[in-house]
Amino acid sequence: MPLKDFTQKTAVVTGGASGIGLALAAELSQRGCNVALVDCRADRLQEAQRQLVTSGRHVTTHECDIGDFAQVEALCEAVSQAHGHVHLLINNAGVSVAGPFLETSLADFDWLMRVNFWGTVYCCKAFLPRLLNEPEAHVVTMCSSFGLLGFAGKSAYSASKFAVRGFSEALRMELAGTSTGLTVVYPGPVQTNILRDGRTASEAQRQAETEFLSSRAIPATRVARQVARGIQRNAARVRLSLDYAAIDWLTRLSPALAQAGGAWAARRMPF
Repeated sequence: MPLKDFTQKTAVVTGGASGIGLALAAELSQRGCNVALVDCRADRLQEAQRQLVTSGRHVTTHECDIGDFAQVEALCEAVSQAHGHVHLLINNAGVSVAGPFLETSLADFDWLMRVNFWGTVYCCKAFLPRLLNEPEAHVVTMCSSFGLLGFAGKSAYSASKFAVRGFSEALRMELAGTSTGLTVVYPGPVQTNILRDGRTASEAQRQAETEFLSSRAIPATRVARQVARGIQRNAARVRLSLDYAAIDWLTRLSPALAQAGGAWAARRMPF
């Protein structure tokens, strides 16, 4: 059953202190939703809350490392005490690791998977029982084009996003016929902190990748509006940007051709 009305509902937004997460929190609060902002950066949470209080909605902040299940369980209790009910879980928090596989440490692989994949699993595990108790509820999971097609220099990140995609698609099937829907979002290139806060093989690569992303970025507010509409339609997927549409189409048409095209593009990237 789609979550058609956001008024007086409560949304939990991980990675909610900046970027897409903050844009989503703002969009939902404007539509009448109360918001629990979750982030590992306390300094960013304070500023994000200041930006949202003008909406007149109930906005709380929660510092949490979603890669730690004990912290996620404590977060779930804190949100429930602060808001009473939870109707919407936005799995937005994520980190990035970039660089050739042989130059990527296992520690970086573990760090990234703990946040991107396990963080999504942990949040669903903790909050889903509460969502299922509501007449209408929804889960949103942020994916990536790297969850459609593996890309050179992004082995760790691609692995995490393929895992998130598979988990989310399976969970949506399990939730069919319940009060809770699930939408996977492929947002396209968006200017966020993920590259600046991420780990790379070199600072030169970080700078080049950041500049490349900035040149193609779409506004986070556009992503937020489309996601809100997707929730109301209980859409299986929300896909933004022509780049992602082309990658999605090509991987469906010919996986081998898509990989060849990806390899060709990777050789011409400035990083």
